[in-house]
Amino acid sequence: METEIKFTKDEILFLLGESGMVGIVKAGEDKMLFIGTPDSDEIVQYLEKDDLIAVSSFNLGEKYEKGIRSLAYLTRDIESPILVLPKDHPSSKRLKMVLSVGENVRLDCGIVPGTHPEQDILCSCDSLSGLNIVKSKDGVVIEGEVKNYKIEPF
Repeated sequence: METEIKFTKDEILFLLGESGMVGIVKAGEDKMLFIGTPDSDEIVQYLEKDDLIAVSSFNLGEKYEKGIRSLAYLTRDIESPILVLPKDHPSSKRLKMVLSVGENVRLDCGIVPGTHPEQDILCSCDSLSGLNIVKSKDGVVIEGEVKNYKIEPF
């Protein structure tokens, strides 16, 4: 099943799960983001204006929506680097939100949060796991069943 959801660069799409949510914004302009890896390397991620910045929260509610907006803003507008933790880092258990950027993002509940330099996979809550979010000119195409979402000004 595929669902197309239209939104602009001035809006944020929230996919709402049973125990968490994912917020998605457009990159808005062509840019480079830097990803710091556990190997002391720095990867350059090139984004086109329609590419996605997806932020996953493992909780629900207004507090976490604000957090998603803040992390998306820091990444998109401030161009803050993305940091990736080593697989056995103790802080990965304490992360409340993680993010991924690129032309498509696959949600997966079976990975360790914050430990994947590959930007096409993002840790999510169980009920959103398995969705694949693909950029489109006017929003996104979501492969999989979308049960609940909302669009708000960013």
